[in-house]
Amino acid sequence: MDKKTKTKKRDKLGRGQNASAYTYAMLSFAGVMAFLIIWQLLLVAGIVSDRYLAKPTELVVLFVQKFSDPAPDGATLLVSIWASLRVSLTGLILAIVIGVPLGLCMGWFKALDRLVTPIFEIIRPIPPVSWIPLTILWMGIGLRAKAFIIFFSAFIPCVINSYTGVKLTNKTLINVARTSGASYVETFYKVAIPSALTMVFTGIRVAVGNAWSTLVAAEMLAASAGLGYMILMGRMFARADIIILGMLVIGAIGAFFNGILSFVENHVIKWR
Repeated sequence: MDKKTKTKKRDKLGRGQNASAYTYAMLSFAGVMAFLIIWQLLLVAGIVSDRYLAKPTELVVLFVQKFSDPAPDGATLLVSIWASLRVSLTGLILAIVIGVPLGLCMGWFKALDRLVTPIFEIIRPIPPVSWIPLTILWMGIGLRAKAFIIFFSAFIPCVINSYTGVKLTNKTLINVARTSGASYVETFYKVAIPSALTMVFTGIRVAVGNAWSTLVAAEMLAASAGLGYMILMGRMFARADIIILGMLVIGAIGAFFNGILSFVENHVIKWR
């Protein structure tokens, strides 16, 4: 096959992939728009009371308004988002930095596995929210306290998925590496860690979801700003629009982080 023919095939394949991506994007957009239209029509027709659910058009107006209006929670939307991001990212990054290496090492080094696993198995079933009262007692309601709670919620999936990823490493690859003269440690970082990366990213993705869900609970119990606190204030003032706006912003931020993770994963694990 000559070079010109190969180039034509690559161009044709690229156009086909772009067309597929465009089709999927349009389907996603159509699905979201259909959902919003049905939501709006249910409220306009009076099938659902606006006492319990705000119209999408009202949420758009409120979204713009909250950039300058601190009512009813005492903070603008950007301030609330920044307060939640600061806490969630602090706890999440600590969980990834500590949890991923620990899980990888536990999966490979048997002595460390035997040493840490009993303690980990005791801590793992404890719901992250149950740490909130004790954390408030230890650290109050500041950044450290909330980051500590987030850390626990994100730490568990990071460790479990990293550990599982190493355990699922193909034994044939390990044997080939050892036969080729690689040491035990070299086999770990040249074979086991690359093999475990898919599971590692899965664990991080789960950790992001856990971090946001726990953050909302933490802010609803002990905070003076943040998206969770905004939702709590919306409940106290019977403002369904404030509650739904807070939920939608959390969902949008979660989707944004998921997109970043997918981008990084596709570039880090190209060989997959």
